[in-house]
Amino acid sequence: MSSFKVLRASAFVLALAAFPAGVRAESLKEALISAYKYNPNITSALTSVKVAAENIALRQAGHRPTIAAALTAQDSFAASTNPGLTGVTDPSMQLGLSYSQTLFDNGKTDATIAQAQALTEVATQALRNEEQNVLLSVVNAYMSVIRDTQLVQLRSDNVKFFQTQVNSAQDRLRLGEGTKIDVSQAQASMASGVASYKSAIASLQTSQASYARWVGHKAKNLSDSYNYGNLLAPSIEQATSLADARHPAILSAKAAIHAAQAGLDAADAAFGPSLSVLGTLCGLGCFGNGFPKDPGGIGGNVKLTLSIPIYAGGALGASSRQANLTQIKSELDAQATRDQVHEALITAWATLQNATAQITSAQSALDANQLALQGVIQERDVGQATTLDVLNAQAQVTTAKETLISANSTKVIAAFSLIASEGRLSPRDLALPVEVKTGANYVKQVEDTWGELRSLK
Repeated sequence: MSSFKVLRASAFVLALAAFPAGVRAESLKEALISAYKYNPNITSALTSVKVAAENIALRQAGHRPTIAAALTAQDSFAASTNPGLTGVTDPSMQLGLSYSQTLFDNGKTDATIAQAQALTEVATQALRNEEQNVLLSVVNAYMSVIRDTQLVQLRSDNVKFFQTQVNSAQDRLRLGEGTKIDVSQAQASMASGVASYKSAIASLQTSQASYARWVGHKAKNLSDSYNYGNLLAPSIEQATSLADARHPAILSAKAAIHAAQAGLDAADAAFGPSLSVLGTLCGLGCFGNGFPKDPGGIGGNVKLTLSIPIYAGGALGASSRQANLTQIKSELDAQATRDQVHEALITAWATLQNATAQITSAQSALDANQLALQGVIQERDVGQATTLDVLNAQAQVTTAKETLISANSTKVIAAFSLIASEGRLSPRDLALPVEVKTGANYVKQVEDTWGELRSLK
């Protein structure tokens, strides 16, 4: 079997892998839906929101009482060489309740609650940012499969063209109308075309693997048609304004500033006094005669404790300074994040404009080069051009086609990158028919004051 037949067989296998028979086309929107539903990155980010929400409940517990029931049973005996000291006491049992609560802590608990809420918002915006990253990765993988599939087909056709030129050069050599140089040049172009074809196959396999990773299944018959025009801002100034107001990375950075400010408030509040109450209530075996001989009755006590810190070995001052530095860092991080988002936005905008211009240019070049190729072939057939002229003309046609294929893919990816930079690459903005994952219901449940009591039922 010739090398060209092997290549055709490889192309056939890849075509079957990319476009299974009898399978309807999978649109980009369907791929986005599948990824949003099943991609583990989004589920992991949602779990992080729930983990952060539990800290709100933990901090709110500082305002709430702690109530516990206690049952104590004891028995004792004594053994001695002195019979008068030997004996066994009656067993006793005591049942009661304990109650403790912080009444005042100089606002420290309030500050830690605010910090936990801000950190939950950080996690929520991180979830939205992960959604954008996953959906953009899906677009990238989707368009890469389309691009590489088209390149495989183009380079396969290119190999066929070069094989035809090799055969033609050999025929002319046998007839005395050509030279060995013509044959060698055609064979060299053929070898280069085969190498490019194999490279395209490898790229397609990589793109298909990336697609399966992000979407959750193998690529099917793909179509790049998607109407995203209404999501693109008409100017870069409006896009920047949208990014500042909606981009989850910027909103996450702002929430981190609020968390750091609350952390500083909590550290400063630790310098102040705290007041707590502790109470106990005995309802059974309260008078030490041993149950069931105890005469009955209840007993209890209440204790108030006021604590004022005087010296803590430098821990309070260090905590305050650390919290202040954390706040400064959060503000610097927010500025850096905003600059990164603006950079990505401008890059996406410029890439989109450039890809649009390249498409127009490549299409014009392709039309002209195809016409020129036909003319060069006719000139070669009548002896007015050489095989090298035909090969060079074909190379220009191939270059124009590859530029057009890549520019079309780049344009779609750049458009979605711009949408992501605006903070609008979300299931709601894309109108995906999915249940949006926010974690809001979970946050509401964990903040429920009496949820723990109900969970005991």
